[in-house]
Amino acid sequence: MHLDYTKILHSLSYDAKNPLLFNSGFFLFFLFIFFLFYPFIYKRKLTRVLYFTFFSLYFFYKACGLYVSLIVISAVVDFSLSNWIYRAKTPASKKSLLLFSVVINLGMLCYFKYTNFFIDLCNDLQLGHLHPLKLLLPIGISFYTFENLSYTIDVYRGKFKPVSSFLDYLFFLSFFPKLVMGPIVRASDFIPQIRQDLAVSEQDIGRGLYLILGGIFKKVVLSDYININFVQYIFDDPSRYSGIESLFAVYGYALVIYCDFSGYSDMAIGMAQWMGFKIPVNFDLPYQSASITEFWRRWHISLSSWLKDYLYIGLGGNRRGKIRQYLNLMLTMLIGGLWHGASLKFVFWGGMHGVALAFDKLVKGSKNKLVQRQNWKLESRVWNKIGRLIGIVITFHFVCFCWIFFKAATFHDAITMMCQIGDNFNGSAFLPMLKAYPIVFSLMALGYLIHFTPKWIQAKTEWLISEMPVVGKIALLFIFIWAVIQVKQADLVLPIYLQF
Repeated sequence: MHLDYTKILHSLSYDAKNPLLFNSGFFLFFLFIFFLFYPFIYKRKLTRVLYFTFFSLYFFYKACGLYVSLIVISAVVDFSLSNWIYRAKTPASKKSLLLFSVVINLGMLCYFKYTNFFIDLCNDLQLGHLHPLKLLLPIGISFYTFENLSYTIDVYRGKFKPVSSFLDYLFFLSFFPKLVMGPIVRASDFIPQIRQDLAVSEQDIGRGLYLILGGIFKKVVLSDYININFVQYIFDDPSRYSGIESLFAVYGYALVIYCDFSGYSDMAIGMAQWMGFKIPVNFDLPYQSASITEFWRRWHISLSSWLKDYLYIGLGGNRRGKIRQYLNLMLTMLIGGLWHGASLKFVFWGGMHGVALAFDKLVKGSKNKLVQRQNWKLESRVWNKIGRLIGIVITFHFVCFCWIFFKAATFHDAITMMCQIGDNFNGSAFLPMLKAYPIVFSLMALGYLIHFTPKWIQAKTEWLISEMPVVGKIALLFIFIWAVIQVKQADLVLPIYLQF
């Protein structure tokens, strides 16, 4: 049989039209090859580091081509700077080196992500007539930039001793399960695991399988199908659709973005578990939150905790009075919005969440003072449950309202969608809408049902998978992959957070 080496070489090379992602066909082959040899080398620490680093850099090359050099360069820079900071003799020297690290990391991020944004802003304000640059956003740059920054800041604060091996740091930064879309992993959580003796238990395999299967289901079945077959239609031109269709498109997008991102996070955590590494949870059923503060403790936990520890607290947190606290919250969320995308609509989205967080702090503070002043008794358990339920409904709808600006292509489209919901609701279109999109609304109902399922049921399901024999786990995996292929969209659907 004659082998076509040209085709083989092409399939192994970077293809801009088909980047390597968790939901691409080539990734199954990539993962198979990785695990085929992994059992023979994982106990040899240096070999394991080299093995992981090679596969991770190749994964990144297949995902974004020559931009793989950026992660190597950033690893060299921050590995060197962190060690210089650690060995610096004076506080001034340490601060100068930290500042240099911040400038290098944010400078690289801003160049690729925000150059054209500021050019367009200058042109809109008639401050000049500049031509946008032909820049492509490197995949994962927002995530590994924040990991670099947290590492050097922790070293500067004396919370973490820098690693002495460059290979260890490159391994940490490029670890492929979390490289493309996070979670944002702290060096202090991950690096100590690199040189430890790894042991993967039956429970690790079972939990990893549960997370991977759940992540695939959320991403490929729920998110992709609902987005392509309903949500995207409405958001492309909301003026063509009734208010009730627009409203359910917003509900649909709330599920789409959650399943898209949390699905990828779950797959990353599950794969890491199979490899013997622990990555912190990134989502904790966020739509069950009864306040916007609770929502941000449950949504994209790695980012919200990063913003809190390295930005909000750095600005002064709540240590300088209430007014300054509210201002710090607003600035943190405005910057968090800008992190999500180089557009004023993301800044506006972050600003709305900042206002809501400040208002939540104000209301809770006033309530606590009033309870103490009046010496009120604690509410009954029934009223607590009712109050929590009301809080969940209000928080969910506020988050959905903000998602309109996050998803809409322009402010005009966002306003149009809200006007359709408010002025052209047309409730009589509800049943025809359900009949027109029966699979979409069945999947939406299933998605929200799963999301609001009590944790103990999910834990029981995870335990049942863990207790299955190895043959059963393998059979379940293959059956699940076969079933997903049957409903998978023909074209590769890029993750929403890939643009960030």
